[in-house]
Amino acid sequence: MGRNTRKRRTPLATKVVAGAAALAVGGGGLVWADFHASAHEENPAHNRTRSAAAQVATIDCPDVGQQLSGVPDRARGEVDDELATMDSQITDAYKRLATTRRAQAGDPQFVRNTILGPLKDRRKAIIDRIQLEIDRAGGRADDSLDQLAGCQGQPAEQPQNGDGQDDDGQDQDGGQNQDDNGNGAAGPVADDFIDIDDVEPNSRDSENGLAADGDGGSTGTFTTNCGVNENNLFNSDNLIAAPGVDNGAHHVHDYVGNQDNDAFSSDEDLADADTSCRNQGDRSTYYWPVLRLQDGTEELDANELGGGTEGNVGRILKPAQAELRFVGNQQGDVVAMPKFLRVITGDAKSFTNGDANANSSWSCTGFEDRQVTDKYPLCPEGSQVVRTSNFQSCWDGRNIDSANHRDHMAFVQEDGGCPNGFQAIPQLRVRLVYDIPTPTVENGQVRNPYAVDSFPEQLHKPITDHNDFINVMDEDLMNEVVDCINSGEDCQ
Repeated sequence: MGRNTRKRRTPLATKVVAGAAALAVGGGGLVWADFHASAHEENPAHNRTRSAAAQVATIDCPDVGQQLSGVPDRARGEVDDELATMDSQITDAYKRLATTRRAQAGDPQFVRNTILGPLKDRRKAIIDRIQLEIDRAGGRADDSLDQLAGCQGQPAEQPQNGDGQDDDGQDQDGGQNQDDNGNGAAGPVADDFIDIDDVEPNSRDSENGLAADGDGGSTGTFTTNCGVNENNLFNSDNLIAAPGVDNGAHHVHDYVGNQDNDAFSSDEDLADADTSCRNQGDRSTYYWPVLRLQDGTEELDANELGGGTEGNVGRILKPAQAELRFVGNQQGDVVAMPKFLRVITGDAKSFTNGDANANSSWSCTGFEDRQVTDKYPLCPEGSQVVRTSNFQSCWDGRNIDSANHRDHMAFVQEDGGCPNGFQAIPQLRVRLVYDIPTPTVENGQVRNPYAVDSFPEQLHKPITDHNDFINVMDEDLMNEVVDCINSGEDCQ
């Protein structure tokens, strides 16, 4: 199956979202007291406690894409297409899970026999094709991929429909149902929110990768101003993870910078595109999943893929501020990024994948010494929601991408330096600030919550927040960025 070269524009890319406020993204179910964007640190183990008899809330499938390495370049397009098909299969299985609660209540084997069994067979067929495509391109497929075909049903923290649920989406003990949280969506629920006063201060080094401990550090910064998506450029594609695949993200992204961002954009398209950045030498693409306010408003994509038909409901909120800053390395100078370098930070599937690649944090203005990764913060009056991502800043010196979109990049080690074989590049730090009315949580139920767009089966958990970047700076501007950072200047 070859890569599609058709160009298309999602309807939302040209629609104006009136009165768009601001929002942020976070994680679900786990509060991280410690948050550091360094490879040497191990993330806390999941501490979700669920009854073995609890009804299945979502579909938990091994992430085949994360396990791929050594895929020959000429097989990448076909493999990406197959992985996107696998994501669609999980989405379809989750939808079936969420619409068959009555049948599940009457048959304890229904999920296994009717949903998970057929899903495993379909995933096995795709894995077989991926292995064949790798072999045909001269690579060597990993036979152990077959072990990733099977999926599990993941229980919920709260009872589901048909298991102690009232008609309003609330269970009899006051908790919320993950299929419909009372706001017309599968999450977030009350447990996904935390008062910012209850987050431990100094929970992470907010300047990770910036401070220099000695004379060798590069302490300068470069800030690029690309706006807050005033051009209303939205789509549910993912040019990095699912190139050539329409609706490859299954959720909507905000875009700033490059104005030719969809699944079918080539490097040449990106290089020739307009940019929203004040410095016209920066045609880089910066994108992240939108935040929505689940206040009953029907957004313009309410009946479209990536939007309401995949559980992403409510009013899209644009940031009040979008700060894009490049910083240095605490051990020495940085080198220029290669043009068209692709970097993903965070994991859109962290709720089911686990927290190994989770790498965004939530906070409130005036409280940014308090950071949380798996909860959405409830901010006091006058305070805004803050969403932060610190990108990997070590590059392998050769590749602008990799089969799993991660292996060519790394985080700094404990001493602030890069792993062997990797070079320090400017670290992108994205800080998004949103004006969001604080949700109310009463009797175990949240009203008018905000939530990050997500794959349907990820239940809008804040831990699934992620951020994406493609470097399309011209050579002169990239050299200026490097010079500013290495000379200790603050430039923009």
